[in-house]
Amino acid sequence: MSRIGKLPIVVPGNVEVTLANNNIKVKGPKGELSFDYSAKVEILKEENNLIVRPLDDSAAALWGTTRAIVSNLVIGVSTGYSKSLEIIWVGYKFEITGDKLTLSIGLSHKVDMIAPAWIKIEMDEKAKNIMHISGADKQLVWEFASKIRAKKKPEPYKGKWIKYVGEHIVRKAGKTGSKK
Repeated sequence: MSRIGKLPIVVPGNVEVTLANNNIKVKGPKGELSFDYSAKVEILKEENNLIVRPLDDSAAALWGTTRAIVSNLVIGVSTGYSKSLEIIWVGYKFEITGDKLTLSIGLSHKVDMIAPAWIKIEMDEKAKNIMHISGADKQLVWEFASKIRAKKKPEPYKGKWIKYVGEHIVRKAGKTGSKK
């Protein structure tokens, strides 16, 4: 039995849910998302709740996953998701122009990235080295944030990196031995 699959999904009042032909469409103030789920699970709408049920024993793996994805859709269209990145090192910076992100990260050239239409990138108002990535789809927001982070992975010796805000990176000591 799936512990996550058993939990009902509470649908806020400002969110509209449509079920048809193994497809769920969720519409809210932050946008509209849809998901095609397996025929081995069933989604029922009861008042302000969505309930996911398996139709046979082979659906155990899909039950909790489907419930988690549908829950992410409901949260995404009602409140949205956000991921923040911090860039640290002398001379490292980023610039945001419309949907274009330009990174200066110690390479011989600037790295340009185009944000998809469903993702919004903003600079932090107080700290100039922090950017916020937000959108309705959790998977797409986190995927784009990881693509940005992959451009300059954490370097634990000097402390140069692009990291998630709140992420702890263990610093390492350099060489301490001397030649004899």
